[in-house]
Amino acid sequence: MNPEKNTEVLTSAQELWGELLKFGVRLMQPWTMYQLIIIIALAIFCTALTRAFVPKCTKWCEGKEGIYKHLSTIMLDVHRRVSLAVYTVIALSVVSIMQIITWPSRSFFIGLSIELAVSWLVISIVASLIKMRSLRALATWVGWTIATLQITDLLEPTTHLLDSIYIDLAGDQISILTIINAILTLLALFIVARIVTRVSVRQINKIDDMTPSLKVLFSKIVQISLYTIGFLLCLKVIGFDLGNLAVLSGAIGLGIGFGLQRIVSNLISGIIILLDKSIKPGDVISLNETFGWITHLGSRYASVTTRDGREHLIPNEDFITSQVINWSHSSDFVRLDIFFGVDYDCDPHEVKKLAAAAPLSVDRVVTNPKPVAHIVKFGDSSIDFILRFWIRDPNKGLTNIRGNVYLSLWDTLKENNINIPYPRREITVLGSDGERLQDVK
Repeated sequence: MNPEKNTEVLTSAQELWGELLKFGVRLMQPWTMYQLIIIIALAIFCTALTRAFVPKCTKWCEGKEGIYKHLSTIMLDVHRRVSLAVYTVIALSVVSIMQIITWPSRSFFIGLSIELAVSWLVISIVASLIKMRSLRALATWVGWTIATLQITDLLEPTTHLLDSIYIDLAGDQISILTIINAILTLLALFIVARIVTRVSVRQINKIDDMTPSLKVLFSKIVQISLYTIGFLLCLKVIGFDLGNLAVLSGAIGLGIGFGLQRIVSNLISGIIILLDKSIKPGDVISLNETFGWITHLGSRYASVTTRDGREHLIPNEDFITSQVINWSHSSDFVRLDIFFGVDYDCDPHEVKKLAAAAPLSVDRVVTNPKPVAHIVKFGDSSIDFILRFWIRDPNKGLTNIRGNVYLSLWDTLKENNINIPYPRREITVLGSDGERLQDVK
Protein backbone atom coordinates (compact mmCIF):
# COMPACT_ATOMS: atom_id res chain seq x y z
CA MET A 1 0.00 0.00 0.00
CA ASN A 2 1.44 3.39 -1.04
CA PRO A 3 1.89 6.34 1.41
CA GLU A 4 -1.21 8.12 0.06
CA LYS A 5 -3.35 5.10 0.83
CA ASN A 6 -1.77 4.83 4.28
CA THR A 7 -2.71 8.45 4.96
CA GLU A 8 -6.27 7.88 3.75
CA VAL A 9 -6.67 4.82 5.97
CA LEU A 10 -5.22 6.69 8.96
CA THR A 11 -7.57 9.65 8.40
CA SER A 12 -10.62 7.38 8.14
CA ALA A 13 -9.59 5.50 11.26
CA GLN A 14 -9.18 8.77 13.16
CA GLU A 15 -12.63 9.90 12.01
CA LEU A 16 -14.20 6.66 13.26
CA TRP A 17 -12.27 6.88 16.52
CA GLY A 18 -13.50 10.44 17.02
CA GLU A 19 -17.12 9.36 16.68
CA LEU A 20 -16.54 6.52 19.11
CA LEU A 21 -15.04 8.99 21.61
CA LYS A 22 -18.08 11.26 21.30
CA PHE A 23 -20.35 8.30 21.97
CA GLY A 24 -18.15 7.30 24.90
CA VAL A 25 -18.32 10.80 26.40
CA ARG A 26 -22.12 10.57 26.32
CA LEU A 27 -21.89 7.24 28.13
CA MET A 28 -19.85 8.88 30.92
CA GLN A 29 -22.55 11.47 31.70
CA PRO A 30 -24.15 11.19 35.18
CA TRP A 31 -27.64 10.49 33.85
CA THR A 32 -26.46 7.72 31.53
CA MET A 33 -26.45 5.04 34.24
CA TYR A 34 -30.04 5.91 35.21
CA GLN A 35 -31.12 5.69 31.57
CA LEU A 36 -29.45 2.30 31.16
CA ILE A 37 -31.21 1.05 34.29
CA ILE A 38 -34.55 2.32 32.93
CA ILE A 39 -33.88 0.63 29.57
CA ILE A 40 -33.02 -2.72 31.20
CA ALA A 41 -36.05 -2.51 33.50
CA LEU A 42 -38.38 -1.70 30.59
CA ALA A 43 -36.93 -4.55 28.51
CA ILE A 44 -37.44 -7.07 31.36
CA PHE A 45 -40.98 -5.80 32.01
CA CYS A 46 -41.99 -5.93 28.31
CA THR A 47 -40.52 -9.41 27.85
CA ALA A 48 -42.34 -10.76 30.92
CA LEU A 49 -45.59 -9.05 29.86
CA THR A 50 -45.35 -10.53 26.36
CA ARG A 51 -44.64 -14.05 27.61
CA ALA A 52 -47.63 -13.88 29.92
CA PHE A 53 -50.06 -12.28 27.51
CA VAL A 54 -49.33 -13.71 24.03
CA PRO A 55 -49.80 -17.45 24.82
CA LYS A 56 -53.17 -16.75 26.50
CA CYS A 57 -54.33 -14.62 23.57
CA THR A 58 -53.19 -17.23 21.07
CA LYS A 59 -54.91 -20.03 22.98
CA TRP A 60 -58.11 -17.98 23.17
CA CYS A 61 -58.08 -17.44 19.41
CA GLU A 62 -57.50 -21.14 18.60
CA GLY A 63 -60.44 -22.91 17.01
CA LYS A 64 -62.30 -19.67 16.31
CA GLU A 65 -63.49 -18.50 12.93
CA GLY A 66 -63.64 -15.17 11.16
CA ILE A 67 -61.51 -12.31 12.40
CA TYR A 68 -60.38 -14.26 15.46
CA LYS A 69 -58.86 -16.96 13.24
CA HIS A 70 -56.82 -14.36 11.37
CA LEU A 71 -55.82 -12.75 14.65
CA SER A 72 -54.61 -16.12 15.93
CA THR A 73 -52.50 -16.64 12.80
CA ILE A 74 -50.97 -13.18 13.13
CA MET A 75 -50.19 -13.71 16.80
CA LEU A 76 -48.43 -16.99 16.05
CA ASP A 77 -46.34 -15.29 13.34
CA VAL A 78 -45.29 -12.17 15.26
CA HIS A 79 -45.26 -13.29 18.91
CA ARG A 80 -41.46 -13.12 18.99
CA ARG A 81 -41.60 -9.46 17.91
CA VAL A 82 -44.42 -8.32 20.17
CA SER A 83 -41.97 -7.45 22.95
CA LEU A 84 -40.21 -4.92 20.66
CA ALA A 85 -43.52 -3.27 19.80
CA VAL A 86 -44.61 -3.16 23.46
CA TYR A 87 -41.21 -1.74 24.47
CA THR A 88 -41.52 1.00 21.83
CA VAL A 89 -44.93 2.12 23.12
CA ILE A 90 -43.98 2.11 26.81
CA ALA A 91 -40.54 3.69 26.22
CA LEU A 92 -42.13 6.50 24.18
CA SER A 93 -44.42 7.26 27.12
CA VAL A 94 -41.45 7.32 29.51
CA VAL A 95 -39.45 9.65 27.20
CA SER A 96 -42.41 12.00 26.85
CA ILE A 97 -42.74 12.27 30.63
CA MET A 98 -38.98 12.73 31.14
CA GLN A 99 -38.79 15.51 28.53
CA ILE A 100 -41.52 17.36 30.42
CA ILE A 101 -39.96 17.11 33.88
CA THR A 102 -36.23 17.22 33.00
CA TRP A 103 -33.72 18.11 30.28
CA PRO A 104 -34.07 16.32 26.89
CA SER A 105 -30.45 15.14 27.07
CA ARG A 106 -31.28 13.06 30.11
CA SER A 107 -33.50 10.79 27.96
CA PHE A 108 -31.11 10.57 25.00
CA PHE A 109 -30.22 6.88 25.33
CA ILE A 110 -33.82 5.86 25.95
CA GLY A 111 -34.79 7.62 22.70
CA LEU A 112 -31.87 5.89 20.99
CA SER A 113 -33.13 2.52 22.24
CA ILE A 114 -36.58 3.31 20.80
CA GLU A 115 -35.08 3.97 17.37
CA LEU A 116 -33.14 0.71 17.58
CA ALA A 117 -36.27 -1.22 18.66
CA VAL A 118 -38.34 0.18 15.77
CA SER A 119 -35.64 -0.54 13.20
CA TRP A 120 -35.09 -4.07 14.52
CA LEU A 121 -38.87 -4.68 14.46
CA VAL A 122 -39.20 -3.54 10.84
CA ILE A 123 -36.15 -5.56 9.73
CA SER A 124 -37.37 -8.73 11.44
CA ILE A 125 -40.81 -8.40 9.80
CA VAL A 126 -39.28 -7.90 6.35
CA ALA A 127 -36.83 -10.77 6.88
CA SER A 128 -39.70 -13.09 7.82
CA LEU A 129 -40.70 -13.07 4.14
CA ILE A 130 -37.55 -15.12 3.44
CA LYS A 131 -38.35 -18.81 3.86
CA MET A 132 -34.78 -20.15 3.89
CA ARG A 133 -33.65 -20.10 7.52
CA SER A 134 -29.92 -19.44 6.94
CA LEU A 135 -30.60 -16.69 4.40
CA ARG A 136 -33.19 -15.12 6.70
CA ALA A 137 -30.73 -15.09 9.61
CA LEU A 138 -28.01 -13.52 7.45
CA ALA A 139 -30.33 -10.80 6.15
CA THR A 140 -31.54 -10.07 9.68
CA TRP A 141 -28.08 -9.66 11.16
CA VAL A 142 -26.83 -7.55 8.24
CA GLY A 143 -29.89 -5.30 8.50
CA TRP A 144 -29.53 -4.92 12.25
CA THR A 145 -25.83 -4.07 11.94
CA ILE A 146 -26.40 -1.36 9.31
CA ALA A 147 -29.37 0.09 11.21
CA THR A 148 -27.41 0.20 14.48
CA LEU A 149 -24.45 1.96 12.85
CA GLN A 150 -26.78 4.45 11.15
CA ILE A 151 -28.68 5.31 14.34
CA THR A 152 -25.49 5.73 16.36
CA ASP A 153 -23.92 7.95 13.63
CA LEU A 154 -21.12 5.44 13.07
CA LEU A 155 -22.15 4.28 9.58
CA GLU A 156 -20.48 7.04 7.58
CA PRO A 157 -17.03 6.87 9.26
CA THR A 158 -17.17 3.07 9.14
CA THR A 159 -17.86 3.10 5.38
CA HIS A 160 -15.05 5.62 4.84
CA LEU A 161 -12.63 3.35 6.67
CA LEU A 162 -13.74 0.24 4.74
CA ASP A 163 -13.54 2.16 1.46
CA SER A 164 -9.94 3.20 2.18
CA ILE A 165 -8.73 -0.39 2.71
CA TYR A 166 -7.91 -2.16 -0.56
CA ILE A 167 -7.14 -5.73 -1.54
CA ASP A 168 -5.00 -6.56 -4.57
CA LEU A 169 -6.90 -9.00 -6.77
CA ALA A 170 -5.31 -10.01 -10.08
CA GLY A 171 -3.63 -6.61 -10.37
CA ASP A 172 -6.79 -4.67 -9.50
CA GLN A 173 -7.37 -2.95 -6.17
CA ILE A 174 -10.79 -3.65 -4.69
CA SER A 175 -11.87 -2.01 -1.45
CA ILE A 176 -13.41 -3.90 1.43
CA LEU A 177 -16.52 -1.73 1.06
CA THR A 178 -16.91 -2.77 -2.57
CA ILE A 179 -16.73 -6.44 -1.60
CA ILE A 180 -19.34 -5.95 1.15
CA ASN A 181 -21.60 -4.03 -1.24
CA ALA A 182 -21.29 -6.84 -3.77
CA ILE A 183 -22.26 -9.44 -1.19
CA LEU A 184 -25.22 -7.38 0.04
CA THR A 185 -26.36 -6.64 -3.52
CA LEU A 186 -26.11 -10.28 -4.49
CA LEU A 187 -28.03 -11.24 -1.34
CA ALA A 188 -30.79 -8.72 -2.06
CA LEU A 189 -31.08 -9.69 -5.72
CA PHE A 190 -31.22 -13.39 -4.89
CA ILE A 191 -33.96 -12.77 -2.34
CA VAL A 192 -35.96 -10.81 -4.92
CA ALA A 193 -35.31 -13.50 -7.55
CA ARG A 194 -36.47 -16.19 -5.12
CA ILE A 195 -39.71 -14.35 -4.32
CA VAL A 196 -40.43 -13.60 -7.99
CA THR A 197 -39.65 -17.23 -8.91
CA ARG A 198 -42.06 -18.55 -6.28
CA VAL A 199 -44.84 -16.26 -7.54
CA SER A 200 -44.13 -17.13 -11.19
CA VAL A 201 -44.13 -20.87 -10.52
CA ARG A 202 -47.41 -20.57 -8.64
CA GLN A 203 -48.98 -18.78 -11.62
CA ILE A 204 -47.56 -21.31 -14.10
CA ASN A 205 -49.00 -24.22 -12.10
CA LYS A 206 -52.45 -22.63 -12.33
CA ILE A 207 -52.49 -23.00 -16.14
CA ASP A 208 -54.75 -25.98 -16.82
CA ASP A 209 -53.95 -26.33 -20.52
CA MET A 210 -50.22 -26.87 -19.91
CA THR A 211 -48.83 -30.36 -19.33
CA PRO A 212 -46.92 -31.10 -16.09
CA SER A 213 -43.65 -31.45 -18.04
CA LEU A 214 -43.98 -28.00 -19.62
CA LYS A 215 -44.89 -26.50 -16.24
CA VAL A 216 -41.68 -27.87 -14.74
CA LEU A 217 -39.65 -26.78 -17.78
CA PHE A 218 -40.94 -23.20 -17.74
CA SER A 219 -40.49 -23.02 -13.97
CA LYS A 220 -36.84 -24.04 -14.31
CA ILE A 221 -36.29 -21.55 -17.15
CA VAL A 222 -37.75 -18.72 -15.05
CA GLN A 223 -35.69 -19.72 -12.02
CA ILE A 224 -32.37 -19.98 -13.88
CA SER A 225 -33.02 -16.76 -15.82
CA LEU A 226 -33.80 -14.70 -12.72
CA TYR A 227 -30.78 -15.97 -10.79
CA THR A 228 -28.52 -15.35 -13.80
CA ILE A 229 -29.83 -11.80 -14.21
CA GLY A 230 -29.32 -11.19 -10.49
CA PHE A 231 -25.72 -12.42 -10.68
CA LEU A 232 -24.93 -10.26 -13.74
CA LEU A 233 -26.50 -7.18 -12.14
CA CYS A 234 -24.34 -7.76 -9.07
CA LEU A 235 -21.21 -7.86 -11.23
CA LYS A 236 -22.31 -4.65 -12.94
CA VAL A 237 -22.90 -2.90 -9.60
CA ILE A 238 -19.36 -3.58 -8.37
CA GLY A 239 -17.93 -2.38 -11.69
CA PHE A 240 -16.88 -5.74 -13.10
CA ASP A 241 -16.29 -5.73 -16.86
CA LEU A 242 -18.76 -8.22 -18.30
CA GLY A 243 -16.47 -8.68 -21.29
CA ASN A 244 -14.14 -10.65 -19.01
CA LEU A 245 -16.85 -13.29 -18.70
CA ALA A 246 -15.51 -14.82 -21.92
CA VAL A 247 -12.33 -15.79 -20.08
CA LEU A 248 -14.35 -16.94 -17.09
CA SER A 249 -16.57 -19.05 -19.36
CA GLY A 250 -13.50 -20.74 -20.81
CA ALA A 251 -12.25 -21.59 -17.32
CA ILE A 252 -15.67 -22.94 -16.36
CA GLY A 253 -15.75 -25.04 -19.53
CA LEU A 254 -12.35 -26.49 -18.68
CA GLY A 255 -13.56 -27.34 -15.17
CA ILE A 256 -16.64 -29.01 -16.62
CA GLY A 257 -14.50 -31.08 -18.94
CA PHE A 258 -12.46 -32.47 -16.05
CA GLY A 259 -14.76 -32.79 -13.09
CA LEU A 260 -18.36 -31.89 -13.76
CA GLN A 261 -19.35 -34.25 -16.59
CA ARG A 262 -21.92 -36.12 -14.52
CA ILE A 263 -23.50 -32.94 -13.18
CA VAL A 264 -23.81 -31.43 -16.66
CA SER A 265 -25.04 -34.75 -18.00
CA ASN A 266 -27.81 -34.80 -15.38
CA LEU A 267 -28.76 -31.20 -16.18
CA ILE A 268 -28.97 -31.87 -19.92
CA SER A 269 -30.80 -35.15 -19.32
CA GLY A 270 -33.34 -33.27 -17.21
CA ILE A 271 -33.99 -30.81 -20.05
CA ILE A 272 -34.35 -33.69 -22.55
CA ILE A 273 -36.83 -35.47 -20.26
CA LEU A 274 -38.93 -32.33 -19.95
CA LEU A 275 -38.89 -31.71 -23.71
CA ASP A 276 -39.71 -35.24 -24.90
CA LYS A 277 -42.22 -35.79 -22.05
CA SER A 278 -41.01 -39.36 -21.52
CA ILE A 279 -41.72 -38.99 -17.81
CA LYS A 280 -43.62 -36.34 -15.90
CA PRO A 281 -44.80 -35.70 -12.35
CA GLY A 282 -47.50 -38.20 -11.43
CA ASP A 283 -46.25 -41.00 -13.71
CA VAL A 284 -45.88 -44.49 -12.27
CA ILE A 285 -42.50 -45.93 -13.25
CA SER A 286 -40.29 -48.95 -12.69
CA LEU A 287 -36.52 -48.49 -12.84
CA ASN A 288 -34.37 -51.46 -11.89
CA GLU A 289 -35.69 -52.44 -8.42
CA THR A 290 -37.55 -49.16 -7.82
CA PHE A 291 -41.30 -48.95 -8.37
CA GLY A 292 -43.26 -45.81 -7.51
CA TRP A 293 -44.61 -42.56 -8.83
CA ILE A 294 -42.71 -39.40 -9.71
CA THR A 295 -43.45 -36.59 -7.27
CA HIS A 296 -40.86 -34.05 -8.41
CA LEU A 297 -38.65 -33.40 -11.44
CA GLY A 298 -35.57 -31.37 -10.54
CA SER A 299 -32.75 -30.02 -12.64
CA ARG A 300 -30.41 -32.78 -11.42
CA TYR A 301 -32.61 -35.62 -10.19
CA ALA A 302 -36.16 -36.96 -10.07
CA SER A 303 -37.91 -37.83 -6.83
CA VAL A 304 -39.70 -41.20 -6.92
CA THR A 305 -41.87 -42.17 -3.95
CA THR A 306 -42.47 -45.89 -3.46
CA ARG A 307 -45.47 -47.58 -1.85
CA ASP A 308 -43.62 -47.95 1.46
CA GLY A 309 -43.16 -44.17 1.71
CA ARG A 310 -39.48 -44.10 0.79
CA GLU A 311 -38.34 -41.30 -1.49
CA HIS A 312 -35.69 -42.27 -4.05
CA LEU A 313 -33.63 -39.48 -5.64
CA ILE A 314 -32.70 -40.86 -9.06
CA PRO A 315 -30.27 -38.92 -11.31
CA ASN A 316 -31.82 -37.74 -14.56
CA GLU A 317 -29.10 -39.51 -16.53
CA ASP A 318 -30.45 -42.91 -15.43
CA PHE A 319 -33.77 -42.21 -17.15
CA ILE A 320 -31.92 -41.61 -20.43
CA THR A 321 -29.42 -44.47 -20.32
CA SER A 322 -31.49 -47.16 -18.56
CA GLN A 323 -34.64 -49.01 -19.52
CA VAL A 324 -37.57 -47.38 -17.76
CA ILE A 325 -41.07 -48.84 -17.55
CA ASN A 326 -43.60 -46.00 -17.53
CA TRP A 327 -46.92 -47.50 -16.52
CA SER A 328 -48.84 -44.34 -17.39
CA HIS A 329 -46.88 -42.78 -20.27
CA SER A 330 -49.53 -42.68 -23.02
CA SER A 331 -52.45 -44.36 -21.26
CA ASP A 332 -53.64 -44.99 -17.72
CA PHE A 333 -54.72 -48.55 -18.59
CA VAL A 334 -52.47 -51.26 -17.17
CA ARG A 335 -52.96 -55.02 -17.62
CA LEU A 336 -52.06 -57.34 -14.76
CA ASP A 337 -51.69 -61.14 -14.83
CA ILE A 338 -52.12 -63.72 -12.09
CA PHE A 339 -51.62 -67.49 -12.33
CA PHE A 340 -53.58 -70.31 -10.67
CA GLY A 341 -54.34 -74.01 -11.13
CA VAL A 342 -57.39 -76.27 -10.61
CA ASP A 343 -57.96 -79.98 -10.16
CA TYR A 344 -58.17 -82.24 -13.25
CA ASP A 345 -61.63 -83.31 -12.09
CA CYS A 346 -62.96 -79.80 -12.80
CA ASP A 347 -64.51 -78.64 -16.07
CA PRO A 348 -61.97 -76.18 -17.61
CA HIS A 349 -64.71 -74.44 -19.63
CA GLU A 350 -66.62 -73.64 -16.45
CA VAL A 351 -63.43 -72.57 -14.65
CA LYS A 352 -62.60 -70.21 -17.49
CA LYS A 353 -65.99 -68.46 -17.24
CA LEU A 354 -65.95 -68.22 -13.46
CA ALA A 355 -62.36 -66.92 -13.32
CA ALA A 356 -63.10 -64.22 -15.92
CA ALA A 357 -66.04 -62.99 -13.84
CA ALA A 358 -64.26 -63.01 -10.46
CA PRO A 359 -62.19 -59.76 -10.87
CA LEU A 360 -65.30 -57.73 -11.72
CA SER A 361 -66.30 -57.68 -8.05
CA VAL A 362 -63.09 -55.77 -7.19
CA ASP A 363 -63.52 -51.98 -7.25
CA ARG A 364 -60.43 -50.95 -9.20
CA VAL A 365 -60.82 -53.52 -12.01
CA VAL A 366 -62.35 -51.97 -15.14
CA THR A 367 -65.14 -53.70 -17.07
CA ASN A 368 -63.84 -52.66 -20.50
CA PRO A 369 -61.63 -54.41 -21.57
CA LYS A 370 -63.17 -57.37 -19.75
CA PRO A 371 -61.03 -59.81 -17.73
CA VAL A 372 -60.12 -63.03 -19.57
CA ALA A 373 -58.80 -66.42 -18.48
CA HIS A 374 -56.78 -68.87 -20.60
CA ILE A 375 -55.30 -72.31 -20.11
CA VAL A 376 -51.52 -72.07 -20.29
CA LYS A 377 -50.55 -75.74 -19.73
CA PHE A 378 -51.43 -79.10 -18.24
CA GLY A 379 -49.30 -79.30 -15.14
CA ASP A 380 -48.17 -82.31 -13.11
CA SER A 381 -51.09 -82.05 -10.70
CA SER A 382 -53.27 -79.20 -12.01
CA ILE A 383 -54.67 -77.45 -15.06
CA ASP A 384 -52.82 -74.13 -15.07
CA PHE A 385 -54.59 -70.89 -16.00
CA ILE A 386 -53.63 -67.25 -16.49
CA LEU A 387 -56.14 -64.55 -15.49
CA ARG A 388 -55.71 -61.14 -17.10
CA PHE A 389 -57.51 -57.98 -16.00
CA TRP A 390 -57.11 -54.21 -16.47
CA ILE A 391 -56.88 -51.25 -14.12
CA ARG A 392 -56.50 -47.52 -14.79
CA ASP A 393 -54.96 -46.29 -11.52
CA PRO A 394 -51.49 -47.90 -11.16
CA ASN A 395 -50.46 -45.06 -8.84
CA LYS A 396 -52.58 -46.69 -6.13
CA GLY A 397 -50.42 -49.82 -6.17
CA LEU A 398 -50.23 -53.14 -7.98
CA THR A 399 -49.61 -55.69 -5.22
CA ASN A 400 -52.78 -54.76 -3.35
CA ILE A 401 -55.03 -55.10 -6.40
CA ARG A 402 -53.49 -58.47 -7.25
CA GLY A 403 -54.18 -59.61 -3.69
CA ASN A 404 -57.82 -58.50 -3.87
CA VAL A 405 -58.33 -60.32 -7.18
CA TYR A 406 -56.78 -63.48 -5.71
CA LEU A 407 -59.24 -63.29 -2.80
CA SER A 408 -62.19 -62.80 -5.16
CA LEU A 409 -61.04 -65.76 -7.29
CA TRP A 410 -60.66 -67.91 -4.16
CA ASP A 411 -64.22 -67.11 -3.06
CA THR A 412 -65.60 -67.83 -6.54
CA LEU A 413 -63.86 -71.21 -6.87
CA LYS A 414 -64.86 -72.21 -3.35
CA GLU A 415 -68.53 -71.35 -3.94
CA ASN A 416 -68.58 -73.57 -7.05
CA ASN A 417 -66.74 -76.51 -5.42
CA ILE A 418 -63.66 -76.15 -7.61
CA ASN A 419 -60.53 -77.37 -5.87
CA ILE A 420 -57.03 -75.96 -6.07
CA PRO A 421 -54.89 -79.14 -5.82
CA TYR A 422 -51.71 -79.79 -3.89
CA PRO A 423 -48.69 -81.07 -5.86
CA ARG A 424 -48.85 -84.86 -6.33
CA ARG A 425 -45.90 -87.21 -6.59
CA GLU A 426 -45.73 -91.05 -6.93
CA ILE A 427 -42.88 -92.92 -5.24
CA THR A 428 -42.16 -96.60 -6.06
CA VAL A 429 -40.26 -98.58 -3.42
CA LEU A 430 -38.17 -101.44 -4.93
CA GLY A 431 -36.73 -104.45 -3.15
CA SER A 432 -33.15 -105.65 -3.30
CA ASP A 433 -34.04 -107.88 -6.26
CA GLY A 434 -35.67 -104.99 -8.12
CA GLU A 435 -39.24 -106.09 -7.46
CA ARG A 436 -41.85 -103.45 -6.65
CA LEU A 437 -42.69 -103.58 -2.99
CA GLN A 438 -45.00 -100.54 -2.54
CA ASP A 439 -46.39 -97.51 -4.35
CA VAL A 440 -46.65 -94.31 -2.31
CA LYS A 441 -48.66 -91.31 -3.52
